[in-house]
Formats: sequence, structure tokens, C-alpha cells
Amino acid sequence: MNRLPDPQQPTTPAGQPHINDQAARFLADLETAFTTQQATAYRDDTPLPTTGPTPPVPQPGRPPMSQKATDASTLMLTGGAASLMVGGGASLVMLASGHADPTVCAVAFGAPTVLVLAIARLVGKAKTVVEAAPAPVHHHYNGNITVDQRSLHTQTRGVIAHTRNHLPE
Repeated sequence: MNRLPDPQQPTTPAGQPHINDQAARFLADLETAFTTQQATAYRDDTPLPTTGPTPPVPQPGRPPMSQKATDASTLMLTGGAASLMVGGGASLVMLASGHADPTVCAVAFGAPTVLVLAIARLVGKAKTVVEAAPAPVHHHYNGNITVDQRSLHTQTRGVIAHTRNHLPE
């Protein structure tokens, strides 16, 4: 018959310290950790250098905006502010009249905005066309010049192609 161990005798495997010894050692280590002071951070109070002759270096990630992108974002912000003012004006007119038709107000206040946007787009397209146009070419010649403006007519016939060039007379 198996007998249960006596509750007053600690049951520890051979070579293992008793649980009370382990707890006492843990508490002693904990107390020494809180009583000893160790540096956990360091603050460097030396002044930072002033700006030198080295040019700025592009940082990784999103590149800085070009002048064209900056102009476009400014245009978008001003357009948003303008549409806010137009919408606010339309709201005030409807509120002040008390019986204004929202459709009529939308047409009355929306038409100028649409007109301005259409003109701005037209000007933008015209500017693009002007920029894309080839530069004028000027030729300067010295001496006698002969200009030949004859055109050449070509005929190709047959299974085995034979081309005859004819100058018009």
C-alpha cells in the first residue's frame, strides 16, 4: 500500500533547493536591484553645431515637391476656398429668402464656378499647345539659291514589283 508524504516534510527532488530558499534568494536579488543605482540613460548636453557649408542631402522616402507641384497644390487650395465661399453665399441667400428654390440657387451660383473652371481649363490647354509647338526655324544662305519644288509620283505594279518614278512635266 502506498503512503502519502507527510505534509510537514518538504518534497523536493534530490539536488534542488527548498522553495523557501529560492524565495529568500529572489527577494534578496530584488532588494539589491532596487538599492543599487545604475545609469539607465545618458543626456549629451554639448551644443549642436551650426549650419555649415555642406549642402542638404535628399532624405530617403518621398522626394521634395517641385515648383510645379507646389503651384498645383496652391491652385487646388485656392479653388477649394473659392468653392467654399460660393457654397456659403448660396446658403446665405437661401436662408435669407426663406423660400428660395435650391435648384435655382444651384444654377445661379454654380454656373459662374463652372464657367471659371472651363475657362481655366481652356487656358491650360492653350498654354500646353503653345509650349508643344515647334520653335520657328530660320535658314540663312549666302550665294545663289535654286529651289526645286517638283513632286515625284510613284507607281508600283505586278507580282514582281517594279517601281517607276515619274516627274510631272
